[in-house]
Amino acid sequence: MSSYEFPFNERIRTYLRLEDLFVKMLHHIEIGHEISHHVALISMLQILDLIDRGDLKVDLLQELDRHKVQLSFLQNNPNIDQQALGSTLASLERCATALRSDHQKLGQSLRENDWLMSVKQRTSIPGGVCEFDLPSYRHWLYLGEARRKDDFGNWLARLMPMYESIRLILQLLRGSGQVLPLVAHHGAYQQQLSGHKPAQLLRIEIEHDECFPEVSANKYAINIRFQKLDFVQRPKGCEQDIPFKMIICNFTGAGHN
Repeated sequence: MSSYEFPFNERIRTYLRLEDLFVKMLHHIEIGHEISHHVALISMLQILDLIDRGDLKVDLLQELDRHKVQLSFLQNNPNIDQQALGSTLASLERCATALRSDHQKLGQSLRENDWLMSVKQRTSIPGGVCEFDLPSYRHWLYLGEARRKDDFGNWLARLMPMYESIRLILQLLRGSGQVLPLVAHHGAYQQQLSGHKPAQLLRIEIEHDECFPEVSANKYAINIRFQKLDFVQRPKGCEQDIPFKMIICNFTGAGHN
């Protein structure tokens, strides 16, 4: 089954982009090959670009604190798994404490690394980190897997609390919706929303291996159109009925963008 996610606001869009970059970066770091470590470094520099926009740390701390308050009201509720609730509250507290313990702006230690910034400047040029353009970077890649992994560990130490916070927030968000089995007649589906409690994230699951969903959504309506890809021309609309599952995810009490 294929799964697709579509954010309703810029905040969740940023979280999803950062999560995607972290997953790819950590995967390539673990592989250990110098080409994989090149890909990981590029992802790390893209993360740095993303967190330069707005005050992400303040936003994450507000989100973590809000969840702690809301979930605290569920303590001693006989219908709630208190062990799971306690674990979640502990994770929220741990993430918030780790973020607050670093008084610098997110990524500031990387921005103060002149060598990393010289690499970042060259990555904006296609092929700009070839060995004749940046021999110091080629030298770093030659230093060996263990040294490069140590460097990544040092560079990412102050970014991992941010990633853990984003992972936890998205985990809670993804678990907040109900699964609705639906059918897109002739490949199209539309649903009106109340607008009183804006959705945060739309998830679509589909077993049809020939189509993928394109979504246009706001706080008032969701429009889904399933498309076929022929890998040459632009995607074309699916004309058959497409069964799918939809989950509209929204934090309890969430209404901000």
